[in-house]
Amino acid sequence: MSEMAATRDGYGEALLEIASNPKVVVLEADLGKSTKSLHFRKKYPERTVSCGIGEQNMLLVSAGLASSGFIPFASTFAIFTERAFEQMRNGVARPNLPVHLCGSHGGTHTGTDGSSAQSIEDLAIYRTLPNVVVLHPSDIVSTKVLTMQLPELGKPSYTRTARNKTPVLYRGREDEIEIGKGVLLKDGHDVAIIACGVLVHEAIAAAEELSKEGVNAAVVDMHTIKPLDNNLIDKLVEKCGAIVSAEDHSVIGGLGSAIAEYLSSNIPAPLEMIGVKDRFGESGQADEMLELMELKSHHISQAAKRAIQRKS
Repeated sequence: MSEMAATRDGYGEALLEIASNPKVVVLEADLGKSTKSLHFRKKYPERTVSCGIGEQNMLLVSAGLASSGFIPFASTFAIFTERAFEQMRNGVARPNLPVHLCGSHGGTHTGTDGSSAQSIEDLAIYRTLPNVVVLHPSDIVSTKVLTMQLPELGKPSYTRTARNKTPVLYRGREDEIEIGKGVLLKDGHDVAIIACGVLVHEAIAAAEELSKEGVNAAVVDMHTIKPLDNNLIDKLVEKCGAIVSAEDHSVIGGLGSAIAEYLSSNIPAPLEMIGVKDRFGESGQADEMLELMELKSHHISQAAKRAIQRKS
């Protein structure tokens, strides 16, 4: 059985690694145990700010610290970051301050917490903000590596992590991970499946299903939603001629939308989008939610066939 781990643990591990930079400080909104920033707090209490259940205040305190030369890492649940959107917009993004916000428990994969706790729009709203880099890693290793790259970014970021465990993909492959660069996990020439987060694993399974039917699908982990790796998309369109996007997020405004925006004005190609179809989630187990929302590997493989049929 493959190694399993939660991406939120990668965030927690990364904070300890970058603690050697004295400018790094951590802020929590009463959920450090869940976002895994508690490990930093235990070791560096003097560099940790507990803001209680006050996400808006957390973002503005982060902005103040950043304007004073610190590099703040703030975290809470993805859904709770949204109540501080105005502060992220006006206090962080407008002055382009290096505040790094992490939203855990994102997407319908959160499952039993129910629809009120399942953020399916976080990637979209942060993608609209100028200066903000948006990340959605697929495993614990890539989450750790990407988070460790943030202190050198010099601008704001939003990272979505997850509570539930997923297969580890990048153990020993850390050098392949870079902000703004998608990772080609499997080469192919018939169709390219571009995924992020938990659906990267479903995309890999879909490619295996398609291979049994003679379809050679490429699989890309597009962990950086903004800025999008347009050069890689160009290469995929040239080689495959058809694209499928896959994300545990609304089809409105997320990875699929970002790809569609680029394709429509640069290099048109058939695109099928797998994502949450303009609806809210429900309460259920993670796998049940992926099936209900039509985000499983067989849904992706069906979309791949549709994309191939649309090739001119």
